[in-house]
Amino acid sequence: MSLVFFLLSLSLFISSSSSSASPYPYGGLSYHIDCGGPTDSVDPFNTAWLSDRFFTGGATSVVSEPLQFRHPQEKTLRYFPLSAGKKNCYIIPNLPSGRYYIRTFTVYDNYDGKSHSPSFDVSVEGTLVFSWRSPWPEDLARTGAYSDLFAFVSDSQADVCFYSIATDPPVIGSLQLIRVDPASYDAVSIGQNYILVNYGRFTCGSDQFGPGFSNDTDLFGRSWQNDKDVRSTDDDSTVRSLSTRNTIANTDHSPNYFPMKLYQTATLVDGKGLVYELQVDAKLDYLLWFHFAEIDSSVTKSGQRVFDILINGKNVNRIDIFKEVGNFAAYSWRYTVKNLSSTVLSVKLQSVAGAALISGLENYALVPADVATVPEQVVAMRALKDSLRIPDRMGWNGDPCAPTNWDAWEGVTCHLNKNETALVISRIDLGSQGLKGFISDQISLLSNLASLNLSSNSLGGTLPSGLGQKSLNKLDLSDNQFSGSIPQSLATSNLQLVLMNNNLLEGQVPEELYSIGVHGGSIDLYGNKGLCGVPSLPDCPLFWENGGLSKKGKIAIAVSCVFGFCLLLLVLYIICIRRRRNDYDFGLPQDLMSLAAKRNRYQRQKSLMLLEMESQHAKALTPFTPR
Repeated sequence: MSLVFFLLSLSLFISSSSSSASPYPYGGLSYHIDCGGPTDSVDPFNTAWLSDRFFTGGATSVVSEPLQFRHPQEKTLRYFPLSAGKKNCYIIPNLPSGRYYIRTFTVYDNYDGKSHSPSFDVSVEGTLVFSWRSPWPEDLARTGAYSDLFAFVSDSQADVCFYSIATDPPVIGSLQLIRVDPASYDAVSIGQNYILVNYGRFTCGSDQFGPGFSNDTDLFGRSWQNDKDVRSTDDDSTVRSLSTRNTIANTDHSPNYFPMKLYQTATLVDGKGLVYELQVDAKLDYLLWFHFAEIDSSVTKSGQRVFDILINGKNVNRIDIFKEVGNFAAYSWRYTVKNLSSTVLSVKLQSVAGAALISGLENYALVPADVATVPEQVVAMRALKDSLRIPDRMGWNGDPCAPTNWDAWEGVTCHLNKNETALVISRIDLGSQGLKGFISDQISLLSNLASLNLSSNSLGGTLPSGLGQKSLNKLDLSDNQFSGSIPQSLATSNLQLVLMNNNLLEGQVPEELYSIGVHGGSIDLYGNKGLCGVPSLPDCPLFWENGGLSKKGKIAIAVSCVFGFCLLLLVLYIICIRRRRNDYDFGLPQDLMSLAAKRNRYQRQKSLMLLEMESQHAKALTPFTPR
């Protein structure tokens, strides 16, 4: 889908205003970012502006003629040169799911001195919403423009992304995000799969008002443009304005919180009718929102003011305000226009009784939300961005695949899933990109990845076990510094081409993986000195494979441990038995004790007899001496 953003009228968007909003009661969540602004500030309408933040890249600058802009947030800007990548984003985090009003201020004002307004696209939540094409109208390029829309955020962060056309750097002056009632603008009927892009928001009978234009409050932050530049009348019709200071009932109420000031003025036409000609993109459908209030006190009953509404010549409704709500009360009515054949949408109020009256008119393009990448694959790609250290120049920001009008992330190929309800990653080609990180284990979430090329980089670390999806048929990791073993998961994949040459891999090569070459595929493992176990590579040690113990080694160790344990038990058993036997030496039977005592006495007597015999024999040998 291609959507060219049409600038309805410069009086709506001219940068003589800034955007602000009173705190919105539905959660009170809002961001007002001064893109390129170095400090926080507060504008004359008491809106607190944040210094520049939440951007993925780019640089800051200042408009060439700052004195022509009223407020600081209009004088600074952020631009995204090609060195920051073709796709850059503001990513506002930590948001509760719901509907948000998003407003941007875009300005060029020859900030770069090149007198060349840039061409670029803008997406919100992965859907293309605005397209800027050079050359811009002179007044627009000099003074800038505001653009706004309503979108749902369901993933806790709002992505506002910019895509460079050719070599032009996208620009943005300010960004605002305000949480609104999720049921606003008939969301229940329309659903969350549409973005409402403002193609004209008009107040009738009053000057432009709203945050940034006046001190009048609009809780959604909407600004309202005077309708004089888009209205016309039949030849004999007279247009006049009507206003009141009376309180208007049914205003500032949920879910749309339309401001009371909108209904305190009106445009009336005396004659055949009042015509609004709205510029549109014929490829889209449109939601028209009509605002009425009977503020003429002379109308006191139904039937006094009746008129028909004609859309492109077709009578679609008859309005009697007093009949619907009485006087001094707000009444709104909506209508969806489909199947346009022209870039001009005609709205006519044709009088039936009395003068036709209208207080306001809104026109929103119903832009179908583009399909987005499967959430878990977004998680995987963001993890790879970090682990592979993807350089800024590659523009890996926002959704990897959406919008479908743009190219996917550089080096990434996407396609629709089987149900055509989401986008999936099918190919990653990042060869020779100077990458120096590692492969995140989150790559296992890329369940549709068919081809992965990370060759000729300086990647290292071990290969994650999740690498080897069933969908993977081509894998090129050659000429890197990967270490460790080849994961067994690769052996169970459907690979037909495996290039892992010139790395630091080690261990046994899974036989199933090597058999790829036997079954018509191709495999190259050259230059990994530590690999073993297949033809053309050394044999692996008996008990070693894949950089660790093999199954046989583990079994052998287990058997050895069991045997050693059993042997230890046996030794302990024997020791215990012997100790039990030795215990009886300390308690001999009485008979054995008597026998031992007799034996000891016999030995002592025998020793005494021998000593006596030896003494007598010595006396017999002594010589006789006479007296």
